[in-house]
Amino acid sequence: MKSTKQEIIQFLAQAFPPSLANCEIEAVSEKGASLLWRVSENDLRPGNTISGPTMMTLADFAMYVAILGEIGIVGLAVTTSMNINFLRKPSGGQNLRGVCKLMKVGKALIVAEVWIYSVDSDGPVAHVTGTYSIPPQKNAA
Repeated sequence: MKSTKQEIIQFLAQAFPPSLANCEIEAVSEKGASLLWRVSENDLRPGNTISGPTMMTLADFAMYVAILGEIGIVGLAVTTSMNINFLRKPSGGQNLRGVCKLMKVGKALIVAEVWIYSVDSDGPVAHVTGTYSIPPQKNAA
C-alpha cells in the first residue's frame, strides 16, 4: 500500500519530529522522492563546504521517504548499507536537494540511489547507493 507525501509528513511529525527540522519533502513519486535540505552553519566544515555526514543524512532520509511512499508506512524499515561517492565540492551557502530512485523493491530488501545537488548547480555533488531491510509482514491467520 503506497503512501502520499502528506501521509508520510504526518507520520514523521508524530514518530520522528526532528527529521523534518532541516528537511522538506518536495515530492513523493512512484519509486522516488525529492527532498530539500536547508543548510545551516551546523552543516558546514572548514573550507566553506557541506559536511559528508550532512549529505549522508539527506541521502538516508530521501531513501526512507521514497520507501514509505512505495510500500506504505513501515516505521521499522532500516538501513543495512550505504555507499557515497563525493563528486565535487558543494556550495557552502546553498541548500542541497536529494533525488532518490528505488532501483529494486523486493519483499525483504530495497535498493536505492540518491543523487545530491547544490540547488545553485545542475551537476551532482554526490551519488549515494543504499539498501534497506523491510521487516517481514505478519500474515493474518
